[in-house]
Amino acid sequence: MAATLDLRTEIREFLRSRRARVAPEMVGLPAYGSRRRVEGLRREEVALLAGVSVEYYVRIERGNLSGTSEGVLDALATALQLNDAERDHLGHLARRSAPGGRRHCEPTTTVRPGLQEVLDAITGAPALIRNGRHDLLAMNHLGRALYSPLLADRRRPANTARFVYLHPSEAEAFFVDYDHAARNAAAMLRMEVGRNPHDQELLALVGELSAGSALFRQQWASQDVRVHGHGSKRVNHPVVGLLDLNFESMDLPTDPGLQLNLYTVTAGGPAADKLALLASWAIQETMAGGRAAI
Repeated sequence: MAATLDLRTEIREFLRSRRARVAPEMVGLPAYGSRRRVEGLRREEVALLAGVSVEYYVRIERGNLSGTSEGVLDALATALQLNDAERDHLGHLARRSAPGGRRHCEPTTTVRPGLQEVLDAITGAPALIRNGRHDLLAMNHLGRALYSPLLADRRRPANTARFVYLHPSEAEAFFVDYDHAARNAAAMLRMEVGRNPHDQELLALVGELSAGSALFRQQWASQDVRVHGHGSKRVNHPVVGLLDLNFESMDLPTDPGLQLNLYTVTAGGPAADKLALLASWAIQETMAGGRAAI
């Protein structure tokens, strides 16, 4: 991938992909028979649903979001049945298209000592801080233990997307639902590209993954986006075996671009016993000098 992003192409491909998945009957429009030249909605149908002229929507879908009002963006999102992440992504693309919206905000690559102290104070759950590129910038001792397979690669900063796509054998062994993990990784990177389309390291990462993984190329082309909020994760850890985790991902408002990820288990359940075993193993590794650096 080139070191620059064609924002108009990004807008065009995103809108076309969302339009293609909405059948007329899904929005109360007649299909006019089973044979249609386009998959999903026609552009004039999107314009009708959004309450704008066909010419105006055609201009937008050609990649020109400059000057588009919040009202029109909301109407388009409703017409295309965008979910919350997709609405945010469309908003990011619009803001980057506006005059003065091309300023590059370099994502943070370091963590303040105070944040590392916060992580180290969390002793009962794996915790880590990452940026939008999926770089793992800081962890507590349980976080390092949990992600020890990923940290086996000495390249730093460790990066979960690189692990998922460029080390598929190890990643498939670690993530029980590897396909889900891979789709999420690509979708979150796509979201970050919309938020920060001039981040050179991000574009270089996408290029590296595109060159090294056919699966990434396929999933990147889907135009899917996702936010990393909360949910569950199941991993097959080489030390403790299957481990069912809940996770919460929280933005750090004092450190824009960074997120705190915290992994928990149900108290008293089998996963709690395995997490305690993992903590014991982590202590032994640290005492033996085997602590993996971030």
